[in-house]
Amino acid sequence: MTASNPAKPVKRSAYVPSLELVRDVRAGGVLAIARMISRAEAGYAEASEALAQIYKHTGKAHIVGITGVPGAGKSTLVSALIKAFASDGSKVGVVAVDPSSPFSGGAILGDRVRMNDAAESCQAFIRSMATRGHLGGLARSTLQAVDILDAAGYSPIIIETVGVGQDEVEVVTAAHTIVVLSAPGLGDDIQAIKAGILEIADIHAVSKCDKPEAAATISALKGMMALGTAKTDSAWNPPVLPVSSVSGERIGDLKDAIGRHWVHLRESGELADRQRGICKTRILGTARHLFQQKFNDEAGEVEKHIQAVVNRDMDPTVAARLLLGWDNEVRPR
Repeated sequence: MTASNPAKPVKRSAYVPSLELVRDVRAGGVLAIARMISRAEAGYAEASEALAQIYKHTGKAHIVGITGVPGAGKSTLVSALIKAFASDGSKVGVVAVDPSSPFSGGAILGDRVRMNDAAESCQAFIRSMATRGHLGGLARSTLQAVDILDAAGYSPIIIETVGVGQDEVEVVTAAHTIVVLSAPGLGDDIQAIKAGILEIADIHAVSKCDKPEAAATISALKGMMALGTAKTDSAWNPPVLPVSSVSGERIGDLKDAIGRHWVHLRESGELADRQRGICKTRILGTARHLFQQKFNDEAGEVEKHIQAVVNRDMDPTVAARLLLGWDNEVRPR
């Protein structure tokens, strides 16, 4: 009886230190890019120095935020934009932020499924990320992923937000150009969200422009613009563009509008203000994360102060200042 051949051991690729990935990231290596984004998303301490090195090579890409209410067709629009930008030779990157599963904390990854065909045919890089409980429509590591794609030579880089309502507008402090997508037939729903996501738009797009309801939605948006609901601190006048992501109708007009806004930002000097705002948001956001992490690591100390507040032995402000290591002298606001 012939003995069967023993199973061959499975080869496992050796772990490559993050600093060694930096050169391959800058050269556009897809595997190195994917690995660095995974390490940024996982919060590996080992990746911090590499991410700092990568950041030095950023600041060249045009970052475009796509947001809007659920069901407006954001993922389909992004797929159409990938093809439109790629037709001009652009190397497109996409960070699609999915809502987290309440059970696993992971992303559903529906965006990547819908965009897969466009990505493969246009050599775009698409990454889906879970929000992991982070509010504001973006994942905590979204902009680190954008940094990695920026350093790898991708531009534009499209951030597609979760799109869950008027408070999910963090993308305005993460992107240079904000496209707000509305679906026809929203009617009174537009009134409910206009004070949130509609007023942050640099460009308004109305999906499914072949539907008869689209004209009414376009008219409603233009009426809001005339009433001054949009931001007024810029010389840029946000256009309202009907598009059909499925047929491709007027996607070229939207692509051109995004390009014009990028030119406007650079020529008007507004780009520097936006870059400064992005940097401020990132610093404060990271500080908040480190703050929360510190107290997660010092749960016993936090619990002690919680109990003191519950017992009315101290008030919440005093407890907070003690946790921060501040003295409790009264200071003017």
